[in-house]
Amino acid sequence: MKITDVRVIVTCPGRNYVAVKILTDEPGLYGVGDATLNGRELAVAAALQEHLAPLLIGRDPDQIEDIWQMLFRGTYWRGGPVLMTALAGIDIALWDIKGKRAGLPVYSLLGGKTRDGAWAYTHCGGHTNEELEDSVRAAMAKGFQHIRVQCPVPGATSTYGMGGAAEAASASWLGKGSGDGGPMPHVEGNWEPASYLRVVPKMFAYLRDKLGDELNLLHDVHERLNPVQAARLAKELEPYHLFFLEDALRPEHKESFRLVRNASTTPLAMGELFHTKYECLPLFTEQLIDFIRCDIGHIGGITEAKKIAILAEPYQIQTAWHGPGDISPATHCANVHVDVSIPNFGVQEMVYFPEIVHEVFPGAPECRDGKLWPSEAPGLGCDINEEAAKKYPYQRNYLPVCRRADGSVHDW
Repeated sequence: MKITDVRVIVTCPGRNYVAVKILTDEPGLYGVGDATLNGRELAVAAALQEHLAPLLIGRDPDQIEDIWQMLFRGTYWRGGPVLMTALAGIDIALWDIKGKRAGLPVYSLLGGKTRDGAWAYTHCGGHTNEELEDSVRAAMAKGFQHIRVQCPVPGATSTYGMGGAAEAASASWLGKGSGDGGPMPHVEGNWEPASYLRVVPKMFAYLRDKLGDELNLLHDVHERLNPVQAARLAKELEPYHLFFLEDALRPEHKESFRLVRNASTTPLAMGELFHTKYECLPLFTEQLIDFIRCDIGHIGGITEAKKIAILAEPYQIQTAWHGPGDISPATHCANVHVDVSIPNFGVQEMVYFPEIVHEVFPGAPECRDGKLWPSEAPGLGCDINEEAAKKYPYQRNYLPVCRRADGSVHDW
């Protein structure tokens, strides 16, 4: 069996996605992967089309590990978000082919099920604590036992996460038109850490008072705090028993997690902006986090995700793979196949995709009873409708930018 073609499909069914479709010389046998990097989609598409796809023609798609090593190490200028996202698109598509050829779902090739379904968490937000409570109760009514909660920051012009599940799934909060032929970044202005640090503990105090202690509550800092601020927040949130506090620090300063860990027993999650297992290692070996939150679509795919999970296991660190709306259903399928096949799974972020996305990418994981369930079809279970994809051409867009009250740029 040989690879005969690699199609890179850029489409925008509500937001931009980059799909990789790898065809083989066996009639009807192909794989679908996801290589979406939000805000830099065309950079990944160019890397695939101009540099990586030519290396695949004529290769045996069964040799996933060898292809992975060649594409990662053979570039010499290895790693980074663009190349690792491109590699992920290829890797996910190759695993899809392997499963289809074997006539088995991918989880079976990864060792088989360790659980029936993967506990999932959804997103809730609101302009007031009362509105947030209503959103959480609605999620609980759908069966969710794990819920991420976000609240507005006083004085800020807008706040990440406040839109809850709708915001996580759509691109409605991204930049609007600028008159130059394309949208410019949305600016979240007047964001101040002091205001944020005052309001978040109050949000959790309110929710625990209204909802009790059994519900698993999560919160995303989104890398906005310095080490002392993060340590203070983790300490002040201890009485509310979070399931985890997510991305409290920037990814560049892993050693700063020592300060946060020493200050509090609040469980910590990190890794959304990591790109390789090597970035995870210091946090694992010193047991500075409790959940690893890499994005399978940005770390080189299933091959690297499986290795990261294996490295985390002896340190009692669980997985919580990134699962927002800005990666396509193909990566969400990959998430769940890994989730149900590893022993140290923790929880899986999920979104409800709009119907327009399902039209282009049929086969997203099913969510019911607060869990995600993998497809039992051979492969990953996700496909791409190329004719539907053509109806939604690429539209330039960017992730938002955050600015402090003095106008300076802050981490979004």
